[in-house]
Order: sequence, then C-alpha cells, then structure tokens
Amino acid sequence: MKKVILYLGLFALLIGMVGCSSSQTSSFDDTLEALKKKGVVYVGFANEKPYAYEENGELKGEAVDIAKEIFKQLGIEKVEGRLAEFNELIPGLNAGKFDVITAGMAILPNRCEKVDFAEPEYQVGDALVVKKGNPKNLHSYEDIAKLPDVKIAVMSSAMEVDYLKQSGVREEQIVLVPDIPAVIDAVKTGRADAATGTQLTMKEALQSAGQKELELVSDFKQPDVEGIPSYGAAVFRQDDDQLREAYNKELQKLKDSGKLLEILQKNGFGEENLPGDMTTAQLCGNSQ
Repeated sequence: MKKVILYLGLFALLIGMVGCSSSQTSSFDDTLEALKKKGVVYVGFANEKPYAYEENGELKGEAVDIAKEIFKQLGIEKVEGRLAEFNELIPGLNAGKFDVITAGMAILPNRCEKVDFAEPEYQVGDALVVKKGNPKNLHSYEDIAKLPDVKIAVMSSAMEVDYLKQSGVREEQIVLVPDIPAVIDAVKTGRADAATGTQLTMKEALQSAGQKELELVSDFKQPDVEGIPSYGAAVFRQDDDQLREAYNKELQKLKDSGKLLEILQKNGFGEENLPGDMTTAQLCGNSQ
C-alpha cells in the first residue's frame, strides 16, 4: 500500500512539473496577446535624455517615441513608464516589473547573456564634460589614464565604465553615480574632474542643467575599443520571442519608410545616427 501511495505521489509531482513548464512556456508565447488584451505595455526607463525621460508627467524621448509608434501598430495604444536606476533595468525586466526596456540601452555581449535585444535603432559615440577651459587638458580616456589623480564620473552600469577600464583608467579614478544629473553634478561640485556618457545625453544634460561653468570637449577622441560607436535598442526578456519578433518587424517598416529618421531627428539625432546595416546578432556575438 505504501508503494502505491509513493508511486501516486511521484506521478502527481511529475504532472505538476510538466504543468508548470507548460505554463511558463505559454506565458512567454502569449505575451503579445496578453498585452493586446490589457491595452497597455509597461516600459522601463532611467530618465536619460534624449532616450527616455519624464517631462511634466509625460513620457518622452527617442526610445519612447519609437516604442509608442511600434506598439500602436501592434494594437497596443497605451505605453506607461516605470522609472528605475539604469543598473536596475535588466533585473527589473527579468523580475516582471515591466514588459520592455525603452532606455536607449546599448547592445553589449554581457547584456545579451541576460536579455534579448531588438534590432538596433540608433548609433552614437561618447562625449566628455569638463570644467570651462578644460583645466586638466583632457581630450581622451587615455589622457585620464595617464593622470592617476584625475577622477571621472559615469553612470553606474553604463557601457562607458567598461570603455574607461579598457582605455587604462583605474577603478579608483571612476566615480559611479546613479543617473545623468548626478554625473553632471559630480563635475560641478568637484567630486570629479570630468564626466562621460553618450554624445547626445551629455549635450542634453548640460543644456537642461543650464551649466555655464561646464563644457563639452569639442575635440574628444573616441576610444578605440569594441562597442564604439554604440548601438541602442529596446530590450526584452529572453524567450519572449513572439513579442520581440513582432517589434522587429514593425521597426524594419519604420526604417524602410524613413519614419525612424523622423523620430530620431525630432529628438536631436541626425542622419549619421541611423544604425545602418548593423545587426543585433553581430553586436551580441554568440550571446544571443
């Protein structure tokens, strides 16, 4: 009798495991349909101009505008933002706090191991912000590496952290901060001698902060590292293939029609920022 009960228990356990597995697979496969039924998609963003930010309670930016246009074509009219620090976006996505990341996130191999990126929607280089007159005479990451006393501020988990290290900048020279306003503030208050981020982000940050005592280094030398220029895209949970593929299909239509360029230009980008023929597979390597 005990053996019968044991076998029945094992059978029930196996059925339960199969059921859970099927439910999990189904949940990924049905994401697009579920979003259509809800009529709303929740997007994670990090309040970084010009990619995704809130202004007077409205969600704006290049990545947001692209997502709104694509989800509208997919039958989802409402896009709502969920603000997070940049380094919490990927964990938040995988934890189900939002459905997609629309933060202009750069496609990097180490990120491709944790999430799936859509195809690239833009490309951009980096920039350096310093005090007026560039008192430390900084024109590249290599210049910073040669001066051990120089500190540079950068947003935590941003791709520039790796670029700085690859360029020889020591860890103790890097001042990590949670967001772009804090990056600018670090230079203004003297916590750092310079700050870095993507060209458009740093330009927007200076304009928004009305900083007259800081400036962009006009002849900044782009680092000779893999990932420059960087390519940004929307981000999806791994195995959420149906939603990502539908998104990519509509993104390609925007590229073919010229609508993508219109959206980029509306947000301060130019034709030189179009992603060209670069693909996510190339940027991820074997990671996606």
